[in-house]
Amino acid sequence: MTTPSGQQVFHEHRRLLFSVAYRLLGSAADAEDAVQDAWIKWSAADRSQVADPKAYLTRIVSNLALERLRSARHKRETYVGPWLPEPILTGGDAAEAAVDAESVSSAMLVVLETLSPLERAVFVLKEVFAFSHVEIAGMVERSEATVRQAAHRARAHVRARRPRFTADRSRQREVTERFFAAATGGDVNALMELLSPDVTLWTDGGGKVRQALRPVVGAATVAAWFAAIGTVAYQGVEPADMKAELLEVNGGPGIVFSAPGRVIATLTFDFDADGRITALHNVANPDKLHAVAGGTSYDIGTR
Repeated sequence: MTTPSGQQVFHEHRRLLFSVAYRLLGSAADAEDAVQDAWIKWSAADRSQVADPKAYLTRIVSNLALERLRSARHKRETYVGPWLPEPILTGGDAAEAAVDAESVSSAMLVVLETLSPLERAVFVLKEVFAFSHVEIAGMVERSEATVRQAAHRARAHVRARRPRFTADRSRQREVTERFFAAATGGDVNALMELLSPDVTLWTDGGGKVRQALRPVVGAATVAAWFAAIGTVAYQGVEPADMKAELLEVNGGPGIVFSAPGRVIATLTFDFDADGRITALHNVANPDKLHAVAGGTSYDIGTR
């Protein structure tokens, strides 16, 4: 029986490594870079001493992502307007597994952004990927006691900001389709019926394109914002030249807006238990749209 090559072993775990890195970084480009750097380290390692390649590779990519996360925090503090994660098209396991989908939702990634880098790593590795405290301690090079404390703080923080109640996926899809029809048809009343009274719209232009620099709050205001889609130019694109598609974005139903030759924005949703829209995340910063524009559908499952 032949032993798998280092390349085969790495390829076997590559999807897992991207899934970890993306949840830690909120950026597909940075996650891909972390995975590539992990391959370089893995190639140079003495693999004869590695008893558990999965844990070893996860340790490498987690530490690489933590380094990137720490250096990115200053940039995000000076970011123009709200910071939202880089959207990705999703498919595969996440389409079936609610936990996988929830953990890459725009809303969850925004909450994870408020954790310290260590808390974020511990939360993702424990709650999403089900590694033990002992395993995580080895991965992040901290004591088990420190990891347990970080896990406790992170879990409490996330639960306070991200209650675990949401409409089922078929209901989410139905509401998204109705929103899509109402927005493209300019039907303010239909939009109002779908929105929670205190709905919040977050827009991320990153200072590159004109967007709201503060959250837009309230059903009437948000409905008016989207009812205008079919009547006014957006980023210099006339309504007749704009295409909107319903696609799976970050584990749930989303809308991708494009003009000839480029993607101009994505829109994802957060729902309450009754299926009303409580938040919308609109990413228009062109630097964050490369993954969607590339058309790659990521399988961000955790198994």
